[in-house]
Amino acid sequence: MKVLGVSGSPIENSNTDRALKLALQSTGLKTEFIKLTNYTVAPCLACLGCVETNKCIIQDDGILLAEKAKEADALIIAGFTPYSSLDARTKAFIERLYPLRHIHGYMAGKPGAAIITCAVPADNEMLPPACDFGINAIKFYMMEEGMEFIGEVRVKGNVPCIKCGHGDGCNMSGIKMLYGMEATVGSVGVNTFEEQAEAMKAAVEIGKKIADKLKSKQP
Repeated sequence: MKVLGVSGSPIENSNTDRALKLALQSTGLKTEFIKLTNYTVAPCLACLGCVETNKCIIQDDGILLAEKAKEADALIIAGFTPYSSLDARTKAFIERLYPLRHIHGYMAGKPGAAIITCAVPADNEMLPPACDFGINAIKFYMMEEGMEFIGEVRVKGNVPCIKCGHGDGCNMSGIKMLYGMEATVGSVGVNTFEEQAEAMKAAVEIGKKIADKLKSKQP
């Protein structure tokens, strides 16, 4: 049995990557980690050229990644939420799994999970529920493909403003938008996955749940 994990984060060894790797490790099964920045994946053209072949007509890495998803027994998708929605790389990857749907439903019945890193504080009711939007984009894809959504991991992330060099003085600073006009790079600090006990626990539990589900399906 094999579990495929796909990260849309463009940052090397990011919070998203590390949360995904912990979830994969916790399955105790054979796994593969995919970082989408190492691949070229265009969004779906909605041309239906994949109906008879179950393969996309776009000649890029999307074909390879769809084949990996098809061959895997479970799928964990990890992304983040720029502008309060699922990031473009992760969304494009999901769209390119569409060829697996026709006639055969190659993803149906497989367990899956979502990991989302979001900088918007969950208790700020004046801002969009960005984490919910990201989770739902993955969850609803899995639901529509007949997969079994096992659960989610929510990781508290960081806005780019903490390292751009102008986070304290810029009128458009995401730090001030999220935490108030008096907030600074120093007062906000840097959120790291390993310092979030709840998120780490959730990642481990997701891995174990996927493993249990796969083992229960064995004859």
